[in-house]
Amino acid sequence: MDTKNNINNKSSAQSALTVGRLAKKFGLSRSTLLYYDTIGLLSPSSHMKGEYRTYSGKEEQRLEQICHFRKAGIPLKDIKRILDTPDTQLSAVLENRLKELNDEIASLHEQRQFISGILKSSPSVNVSGQLSKELWTELLRSSGFSDADMQDWHKAFEKSHPDRHQQFLEYLQIPNDEIALIRKWSVERD
Repeated sequence: MDTKNNINNKSSAQSALTVGRLAKKFGLSRSTLLYYDTIGLLSPSSHMKGEYRTYSGKEEQRLEQICHFRKAGIPLKDIKRILDTPDTQLSAVLENRLKELNDEIASLHEQRQFISGILKSSPSVNVSGQLSKELWTELLRSSGFSDADMQDWHKAFEKSHPDRHQQFLEYLQIPNDEIALIRKWSVERD
């Protein structure tokens, strides 16, 4: 009987994957799986001798689901909620993500129309050259933007893509203190 249990234990240990092997199998970093463990999203089935984490087929299936939901852009906290609660959570999370995507698409569409309008109204614009704050403001004014329109544009940009907004302001060679001021009023509510 003990021999049979030892064989089963060896067999399950051989089929279990270490954190490094599981990460490699899914194209993730080892630190990603360790992070998932710390937030309770994916915990190893056991710790082998020497503190090695091992993952069984059950955890491997859970990681496959996690990766599937991540491809849809669902945040980790929502993925945990989906996997740990009944199916009723899934539709609510997916509906919320769909709304976020629709908002992002609308914002990108608006930005595309805006840039197309500038290029059409200012054929002499050399977009390959460096833009400055002054040239950018001039382009906006020649496209019919008022000061309020420009502020609304900054607010929309800051809301949808704060990192890109920061990069764009730096690209315009605006001083850091002025960038901080623009970004501050861009997030303030009316």
